[in-house]
Amino acid sequence: MRAHCTLLNKVPMFTGLVQTIGMIEQRDRDRLVIHCPDLVAKIAIGDSISVNGVCLTATYVSDTNFVADVSPETLGRTNFGDRKSKYVNLEMALAVGDRLGGHFVSGHIDGMGKLSDRALVGNSWELSFEAVPEVARYIVFKGSIAINGISLTVSYCNDSGTNFRVAVIPHTYDNTTLKYLDLGSSVHLEGDILGKYVEKFLRSGHLTSSNLGHPEITPEFLAEHGW
Repeated sequence: MRAHCTLLNKVPMFTGLVQTIGMIEQRDRDRLVIHCPDLVAKIAIGDSISVNGVCLTATYVSDTNFVADVSPETLGRTNFGDRKSKYVNLEMALAVGDRLGGHFVSGHIDGMGKLSDRALVGNSWELSFEAVPEVARYIVFKGSIAINGISLTVSYCNDSGTNFRVAVIPHTYDNTTLKYLDLGSSVHLEGDILGKYVEKFLRSGHLTSSNLGHPEITPEFLAEHGW
């Protein structure tokens, strides 16, 4: 889902490393007012900001808040219209020269999920989610997934990807909105962009063994080479 993040033909990207937690102070049918005094000093009008994993554009900035315009479609495809969703993860777009500490996150979510289980294991948390098919096909074991804009690694998933689990260290849990989730809470999900390109090549027939100059990969080939 593409939200309002394009300005002057720029294509912002994010890392999935949350900078701060904001609070939705006001929500209308066409805008969100987000309270984030820790971040507003860095925000200029026109900046792209990941809000719970959705790329939005700052249209007004005050000493403590910024405003982002949203369309009815954006509200309908996200949990921004849910009055229970009060707190949001915030990350500003990557600038030239920034370090990439998470994974490439576009801010265009693939679909929704919901928290199905939570367990404290040692001093960390294991969170289980259910995912809609639109995003489930990009979820693989040890792959990257953005949950409400947070870059996380899949520690378990079923074959279809509709049920998966992530392990969350205390720092991430304490400094993101994960700590506010209840069982059944909805979340924004974005699969790894690299997986989407691989899927496109495979479906279009452009990525084949013949045009890559490699032999066809078959069960027999894998067995012959020790797999």
